[in-house]
Amino acid sequence: MADIDNKDQAEMDPADMEDVEEVEEEETGEDENSKARQLTVQMMQNPQILAALQERLDGLNGSPSGYMESLPKVVKRRVNALKNLQVKCAHIEAKFYEEVHELERKYAALYQPLFDKRSDIVKAAYEPTDEECEWKADEEEELTDEMKEKAKLEEEKKDEEKEDPKGIPEFWLTVFKNVDLLSDMLQEHDEPILKHLQDIKVKFSDPGQPMSFTLEFHFEPNDFFTNTVLTKTYKMRSEPDDTDPFSFDGPEIMCCTGCPIEWTKGKNVTLKTIKKKQKHKGRGTVRTVTKTVPNDSFFNFFTPPEVPENGELDEDSEAVLAADFEIGHFIRERIVPRAVLYFTGEAIEDDDDDYDEEGEEADDEEGEEEADEENDPDYDPKKEAAPPAECKQQ
Repeated sequence: MADIDNKDQAEMDPADMEDVEEVEEEETGEDENSKARQLTVQMMQNPQILAALQERLDGLNGSPSGYMESLPKVVKRRVNALKNLQVKCAHIEAKFYEEVHELERKYAALYQPLFDKRSDIVKAAYEPTDEECEWKADEEEELTDEMKEKAKLEEEKKDEEKEDPKGIPEFWLTVFKNVDLLSDMLQEHDEPILKHLQDIKVKFSDPGQPMSFTLEFHFEPNDFFTNTVLTKTYKMRSEPDDTDPFSFDGPEIMCCTGCPIEWTKGKNVTLKTIKKKQKHKGRGTVRTVTKTVPNDSFFNFFTPPEVPENGELDEDSEAVLAADFEIGHFIRERIVPRAVLYFTGEAIEDDDDDYDEEGEEADDEEGEEEADEENDPDYDPKKEAAPPAECKQQ
């Protein structure tokens, strides 16, 4: 039998022998790849290795690419010339934003009479005329005159049954509650105070002064504090940083300052009193200690974290300031100019529509991908459903 096997082996086509050897090599390679994958999975589960990799990646951030290092010296010299041109572009861009700020100031003066009239209507200082109140809503377009008259009579009957309200009650509180970014700041104890908020105004810095804007919150006399106006000022940087000119992307808020609130005694909602029991170690006696601690409130908005001279902040303070800057910018850009639309919810619906469109596009793309997979003759849904062994959770 051994001779027959040797004879058969001798008579085999050399090509067949090569095929056998190739298969064996491929199988050996698969074993090595499997071991390598398993080793990689084990390494990626090691927190020390992950930390070392992250540190290495952080060190590479902002470092020049290998391509730049490989360029001839004469080409690098010309690239440096392009960078100098880019710095000049950044300074021209800064001038552009300065002129935009001047335009904002100019048009703010044109808007202000309209915003003042809005405020007068809200706080019942002015009653709009019938002509000013005429508004053709979408759902009324198809109504007949008879139906309109009937609806008008029903509204008048309801108004007679209710107490005649002054102005538009809780206008700004409703705006705040309708906007997620602002409602997240509100606490239940803030609402009775914000019912007295009559107006929010934006004031821009004077010509020739460093770029800034101030939010003014105007309150009617109330039992909570004696201030009639609470302010929040945001200072902005409008020119490139000499140490990093390429990071300039328009004016950015650098810091903000609030104002002291003159609280009525016992009405300060930014503080709360807690009682703690303490037991004496030696005598075993128990005493009750009263402490005053910070309390969550919208009115903490007027006491933002102070930025030290060296500009270094802890992570919590940085997060608070980042959120503060976003809120201040949103109030200036969206809330004040379009307050009535946030009161009615129409501006919120517009924002939701934008997100829905993106979602629909994403769904369409997923549908196209699924269709492509179904049309693929090599597509196997069973293989798609089962994740590779190295991807399974341990």
